[in-house]
Amino acid sequence: MLTVNEVERIALLARLELSEAEKSRYAEQLSAILDYAAALMAVNVDGIPPTATVLEAYNVMRDGDRPMSSLSRTEALANAPRSDGANFEVQATFESAD
Repeated sequence: MLTVNEVERIALLARLELSEAEKSRYAEQLSAILDYAAALMAVNVDGIPPTATVLEAYNVMRDGDRPMSSLSRTEALANAPRSDGANFEVQATFESAD
């Protein structure tokens, strides 16, 4: 179990001001959290592959969605308000609009 001195040290590092009642309550609560973490660390996970999610992954494409060729550069830039022929041109963030 964490001591009140350890809780005071943690509070100092976190820049928290705690009352005496809070220090003893947090000592109990933080000790319970650490005990639970220790119990989790004791679980045998040999043979269990790392998992990012337990949900089945699936594709969300609609029925009509199919891969197709993209626009050529000329077609993509055809309706651009400004371009240099190879790229879209946009106003700089701090550039004036005049």
